[in-house]
Amino acid sequence: MVSTRALSPPGFPRKWQLINFLPAFFPFFPGSGLCPRINFSNFTLPDRYTIKTSNTGAYIMPRKPRIIAQGFTHHCFSRCHGKKDLFKSRWCKRYFTEAIRKCQEKYEFELIAAEPVGNHIHILIRTLLDEEDISRIMQYIKARIAEMYNRATKNTGAFWNERFGSEVIEKSDNPQQYLLWLLWYIGYNPVLKGLSRNPRENWIGFINNYLIKDYEGPLKITLHYYFTALGDTFEECAEKFLFYEEAYLKRIAVYF
Repeated sequence: MVSTRALSPPGFPRKWQLINFLPAFFPFFPGSGLCPRINFSNFTLPDRYTIKTSNTGAYIMPRKPRIIAQGFTHHCFSRCHGKKDLFKSRWCKRYFTEAIRKCQEKYEFELIAAEPVGNHIHILIRTLLDEEDISRIMQYIKARIAEMYNRATKNTGAFWNERFGSEVIEKSDNPQQYLLWLLWYIGYNPVLKGLSRNPRENWIGFINNYLIKDYEGPLKITLHYYFTALGDTFEECAEKFLFYEEAYLKRIAVYF
């Protein structure tokens, strides 16, 4: 019998080690065409590993290391377990808002944007030098949401589908252009999902902070320096920012 010990990642639980060999033992595994509906989202893996599927089977792969550079802007996103639309509930939206408020009280960071969208969330955060990193901040927010939801529903199951995904805005080809477009993308996400009629009417409505001077929403939003660099006054910045909404709408019009 072939040993799996040498072929599995160091420290990986033994109960998962045979997954690379399943195609050899079970002809109905993905790739044979006899069982195309196997859902690997039910498998639970340590954070440092992920499952990759192909026409020859399933493979355990190490995840790419997260970029947690301080002083940068991170676009974070995470889905609910089983892609359930938990954030359609006004109670889950309140848990989302409350969790971020508590995190703002506990840690020092700049919240650039935040919006719950049905079965997932979007959060834009700029971390500060010598303060908490993006992993610690997002872990706290997600844990508080799950904690409040499970307490209210007397549930003990998972709330989140996976660890959160993230990207660093400053690492993109044109950071300012990308961030200003991304703000509208996040704002219009609930609209495209049929959860809102306008980004200005969303649950958080963070986009209003970039359109109305001294706007007070449910969360404290910090205007990103890419936005304030658009002009000498807030009014000038807001006017130019609206051009990005027009550009975004023209782009999505191609698909609808």
